[in-house]
This record gives sequence, C-alpha cells and structure tokens, in this order.
Amino acid sequence: MAEQATTTAADRATPRRTADAYVHALADLDPSLATYLGLNPADDRLPDLSPDGLAATAALARSTLAELDTADTAVAADPAEARCARLLRERLTAQLALHDTGEELRAVRNLGSPLHGLRDVFTLMPAAGDADWAVISRRMARLPQALDGYRATLAEGARRGLLSGPRQVSTVVGQLAEWLDSGAGRSWFADFAASGPETLRAELDDAAAAAATALAGLRDWLRDSYAPAAAATADTVGRERYACLVRYWTGAEPDLDEAFAWAWSEFHQLDAEMRAEAGRVKPGATPLEAMAYLKEHGPAIEGAEATRDWLQGLMDQAIQDLQGSHFDLAEPLLRVESMLAPPGSAAAPYYTAPSLDFSRPGRTWLPTRGQHRFPTWDLVSTWYHEGVPGHHLQHGQWKYVADTLSTYQTTLGRISANTEGWALYAERLMDELGHLSDPAARLGYLNAQMLRVLRVIGDIGMHLGLAFPADSPCRPGEPMTPQATREFFGRYCGLAADYLDSELVRYLGMPGQAITYKLGERAWLRGRAAARAARGADFDLKAWHMAALSQGSLGLDDLVEELSRL
Repeated sequence: MAEQATTTAADRATPRRTADAYVHALADLDPSLATYLGLNPADDRLPDLSPDGLAATAALARSTLAELDTADTAVAADPAEARCARLLRERLTAQLALHDTGEELRAVRNLGSPLHGLRDVFTLMPAAGDADWAVISRRMARLPQALDGYRATLAEGARRGLLSGPRQVSTVVGQLAEWLDSGAGRSWFADFAASGPETLRAELDDAAAAAATALAGLRDWLRDSYAPAAAATADTVGRERYACLVRYWTGAEPDLDEAFAWAWSEFHQLDAEMRAEAGRVKPGATPLEAMAYLKEHGPAIEGAEATRDWLQGLMDQAIQDLQGSHFDLAEPLLRVESMLAPPGSAAAPYYTAPSLDFSRPGRTWLPTRGQHRFPTWDLVSTWYHEGVPGHHLQHGQWKYVADTLSTYQTTLGRISANTEGWALYAERLMDELGHLSDPAARLGYLNAQMLRVLRVIGDIGMHLGLAFPADSPCRPGEPMTPQATREFFGRYCGLAADYLDSELVRYLGMPGQAITYKLGERAWLRGRAAARAARGADFDLKAWHMAALSQGSLGLDDLVEELSRL
C-alpha cells in the first residue's frame, strides 16, 4: 500500500511563518531591503522601481494575505500568533490601499523616497575588504538602471495626472545638485568610491561616473519635464487622501478633528511652560529670545567630527546611566554609532537600525547643513530620541527578540506612530528622570515637544483645509495655508529657518507622518498609566519597559490595550 503523505505541525502555515516568509520574499524583490536587514550580503542588485516592480510587490502582498486566510486556525488561541496575524493583515491592507490609489506613482519628496533609498543603501553596506567593495562597485554600476525604473514610475504617474507637489520637485532637484557636487567638484558617489581599495579603482570610478551621469539626467528631467507638469498640483492632499495615508502611518483611524483640537490644548500648555523655562535661561526673555541667546552664547561644539564624538559620548553615558535601573539591555544593544549624514540629506537627524545579526550596529546621523559650530542646547533631547533610550533601544530590542517573536513584527511591520511615539516618550522619560535639569537642555526638550505639537496642528490643518481657531495667537480664523503654517512655526519653534523650511516640505511630501510622534507618545503614556494603575505598588517600570519593547510592532488601535496589560 502506498504511503500517505502527512502534514506535521512544523509544515503547516501559521501567521508567524507566513509573515517571515513574506520578509524573505520581499527581500528578494527589494535587495536594498535585504541590505537593511543584513541579509544576502553578496547581492549586488538594486530594487526594480518601475511600475512592473511595484506591481510585483503588490502581488506578493495579495498572495501573502491569501495565505494568511488559510493559516492554521489552531493557533488562534496563541496571543502571539494572533497579534502577528493582526499586524500582518493590517499592514499589507494599508500598503495595498496606497498602491491601488496610485500613491506610489507620486514618490517625489525631500526624504524617505525610493530615490533617497538608492543612495542610502550604500551607507549600510559592508565595506571591510576587497570582496565587499566589489559588491559595492557592481551595485553602483546598476544605479542608472534603477533610476530609469524610478523615472518610468513617475512618468506613469504624470500620464495619469498623479503628480507630486511643486515644492517637493524643486527641493529634490536642489538635493540632486548637492549629490552631484559635494563641495569638491565631485559627486557624492565619487567621494564614496574614493574610499575603496586601489585594486578596484577603475571599476569604482567608472561606476561612480555612470551614477553621476544618470543622476544628472534624472535631475534635468525632473526640472525640465516633470516640474512644469506638476506646477498646478496642490501641495496639500485633502481629507480623503489624507485619511488613507494616516492609516498607513498610524495603523489606526484616529479622529482627526479630535486630534487637531487636542493638539491646540497641548500647544497652550507648552507655550506657558516654555515661557517659564526661558526665564531661567535668560531673565525676562521670551522662548525665542532665550533660544537665540543660546545659539550665540550657549555651550557649543566646534567642528562636525568633534560634534559626532560628543554625541557618541552622550549616548554611551545614557546607556551607562539607564542600564540595570530602567532597562535590562542585552550586550548587542550596548553598541550604537554616531555618524555624520551625507550631503544633500534633509535637515532632520535620523537613525538606522542594526542588521538582524547586529554585524552592522544601530547608527544616528547628524546632518551638518554646512555648519561648523553646533550649539548643544537642542541636541541633547534629540539624541535621546534618535539614539538612547529612543529609537536605538526599541529597534535594537526588536532585532534581539526577532527569532522568538517574528522577524516581520520586528522589522517590516514597524508603524511610525509606535516607533516615533516611543522615541518621543523616551525624551519625556529622560526629563522625568532628571537628565534634562539644565535650563538650556530642558528648553531644547520643550522646544522639541513644541515642534511635535505644531506638527499635529500644521499637518492636519494644512491637508484638511482647516482654519486657525479663534483662540490661536496667530491668524485666528484664517485658513491654514502652507505659508501661514510656516509663519506659525517660526513664531513658536526656535529651530533655524532653513530647518523649518525643510520641515514644511517634509509635511507636504509625507502627509500624515508628522502627527505620529505626538499621537504615538500619547498612546505610550496612556498605556503606562493604565498598567501602573492596574498594578499599583507592584508596578515595575524597568520590567514594563522591557516587556513593552519586546512586543514588536503594534498600531495605535492595539498599542494602548497591549501596553495596559503589561
């Protein structure tokens, strides 16, 4: 009698197996993603950014959703499996909603675009020896083909009338000019290739030259063809499109009008607190006057490299102060690197997570924007956000538990409202623990909080076409146009004018993302308060932190509920 095939429990699809199979399948479609995760280090390909490439990614999402529908129902009682299934379904559904409405065909923006990803991937690649540089050289030689695919997608968007706003186009054209001339008459790619071994000099220089030629061609096309077509496109997106984007960034459907009103109440409270703190910096000064004073006369670091070193010391000290008392960090998380962002980056600092095996550590990136002197009053809180205990501890812990949770929940499943909410919570935590007692650093922290409140007000107000409320100190009753919103930011946020200009372009190019910081922090604080109330005297903040950071990604619909149970 013929043997009958049997299916063991190990063979059956479960949500976590389905999710992790999706990670590896997507990493094959998008080799840049594989580099980010630390997979397939010898892969020299770049992603297919053409309409066909986007269609293939969408097809994978649809097939994964179909597989999830047939996953082993016996695991429904397992909370970890149920949480993974819920996240995977929500994320893929949100991504497909953007694909189906053509959002990917408009991907011209001043940061986080497919174009920026094509450069950023080189900063994440191993570069220890000739073999690594050979992969870099081959990948760089493929850049013209990847740019052709990106251009084809934008051209398809233009054909359908789906274009990015004019501010995004002019900003990206300016960024490309910086990429093509890093200051020494050479492209960023030529500078990067110059660090490679002499044994590969000809190949690296040829690849860098081809990359620069292709970038110049894209810049010219954006300036001469795409920009005129996009000239009449609105910079704001309207309520319907905005709601779809908010779902992607938050994993939820928040009440936008409630969030707008709540942010105004937060604004008035913060304004009063900043006025009190400003007087401690300079008696009688307004917040803007106190921050202007700090820029000129407060503590500062001379030189970009010295500032990078100082930020490294700040993160190292934070780890030393927090380890064992408020966090219990595994050894791989104790390493984080301070870096200088490449020229032509957006003005905001950022973080890149470690690879899955921690062979590439987490890194914070400081855009220098041509500066040589760096006041520290606004850097302390920012590096608590980007580094420790902010993004680095969350993303690092996620990578550390990826094998026992799921790779998807700790990498691709991340949701901005969760991660940015944690990082803003981390700033507040350091204030609560007394690490921001210096008046200058604390004013910097409050100014960072004010920026995030202004983001909620400005992002929702501009894109939904709302008006400044009657109790607004700026233009009460008038429409929140981009110009009026930029004026509002300039009156109440003490960051440099070029930084705020870059911020405005960012909000217009990434609708809905800017609100995730403050709404996410609100969720983290509500979850902590509920857990503390439930446990009373038995509440252990360190244990809560580690349990919260070990859950993997959650959307705002689930975050408060899950945090409250810990």
